[in-house]
Amino acid sequence: MINALENGFNFFIGLGGPAIMFVILTLLGIIFRAPLSKSIEGGLRMAIALTGMSAVISLLTEAFGPALNNFVASTGIELSITDLGWAPLALITWGSIYTLYFAFICFVLNIILLFMKVTETLNVDLFNIWNVSILGLLLNYYAHNIVVTSIFVLFIYFMMLLNADAMKPTLDKVLDYDENNITTTAHPSFLIAPLAMLINRFIDICLPFIDRFDFDAETLNRKIGFWGSKFAIGAYLGVFIGLLGQQSTAAIFELAFTGGVALELFSIVGSWFGPAIEPLSDGVQNAMSKRLRGRRLLIAIDWPIVASRAEVWAVVNLLAPILLIIAMILPGNKVMPLGSILMTILTPALLIVTQGKVIRMTLIGTILIPIYLWSATMVAKFITSASIEMDNFPAGLEQGQTFTSVDSNPLEKMIAIVLGEGVHQFDITKLAIAGLGIGVYVLLFVWYKKQLKVRLNK
Repeated sequence: MINALENGFNFFIGLGGPAIMFVILTLLGIIFRAPLSKSIEGGLRMAIALTGMSAVISLLTEAFGPALNNFVASTGIELSITDLGWAPLALITWGSIYTLYFAFICFVLNIILLFMKVTETLNVDLFNIWNVSILGLLLNYYAHNIVVTSIFVLFIYFMMLLNADAMKPTLDKVLDYDENNITTTAHPSFLIAPLAMLINRFIDICLPFIDRFDFDAETLNRKIGFWGSKFAIGAYLGVFIGLLGQQSTAAIFELAFTGGVALELFSIVGSWFGPAIEPLSDGVQNAMSKRLRGRRLLIAIDWPIVASRAEVWAVVNLLAPILLIIAMILPGNKVMPLGSILMTILTPALLIVTQGKVIRMTLIGTILIPIYLWSATMVAKFITSASIEMDNFPAGLEQGQTFTSVDSNPLEKMIAIVLGEGVHQFDITKLAIAGLGIGVYVLLFVWYKKQLKVRLNK
């Protein structure tokens, strides 16, 4: 009997990430009383999205790999780690059974906090649980301790829910929502906001005059036009990498076109994930709404609720070349930014902190970029090994080459690594550093919440 179960489990795992998620999402949709056709559709969309994203990553790495290798060999500059954006992390997490475990314990925590009235937010953005899962997988990779890992994951999720509550009044203001609107976001990328708020406060004290030079983001976006589009930025990136890698003219053209295609496809294929999780999210939302009648319930969805603000995209365009320049000169960085050249993992939080002041957003973003690059450098070993173990190592990368993701939650990833090493080795120094980091993290968040309230009362 035990052998039969073990064989069945191994067979199921051997189906691969897309097939596993097709089965699991379909079953979960049915359990939460979504229509059968919608449940199957959600599972199929997830499987296709995972497969499509893997194909786009392979397209990018196969095209850019030789030029990047030649650049490293000819210049000696240690940008030997290729950034492939958020997609590899989604593939790793959604291909891991641990993600469903993390999703379950986080969902239970959300329900408990709702009934205890600690939060007003129900997070139905279930797809982005992978952002939390990658923190759990990273910590467990170093700690080999699922208990510590689970506690850390729950802590981060708790902070996400508190942040969703805290940001709601500011979201209403910047998005012009009325008082009856119940939409918020608990996306983990907004957890950088407390640190951004600290820098913003420094600007208030030392550089208040910069607000006189602010400009209208919509006008800037109109003037930039297609020059700031995803495919145009991808083409610039291709030309830049081709020149760095001393490629032929024909090869540079090919890299430019491939870069444009890849950045557009990242966006298109990435948009498939949301609808894939909708049947399950709707089922969860309906079930909870029935049990919390008479209470205000905020519904947290993905970060693109702020994408309508022109400042988000204006600053994305301004930060793209700044990111490349900083990557070239930053001590300790080994990452060449490719897939994350559009810093949408940062600009939404900057919008909340500055309430749309473009100059402040750009300055704060420039100051924070090194943290993202250092974090991406630190997690490269884990991401590469996890990808190899799950048999989805990107085609086009040489054997032994590492890759990474310049993605959200850089501070949380750094803490996870130090904490994981401290737990595994029982290193008192590293445990103390991790504890201090978490303590400062919490105190900064408490201060940031107060700042949001003070600003709204002015």
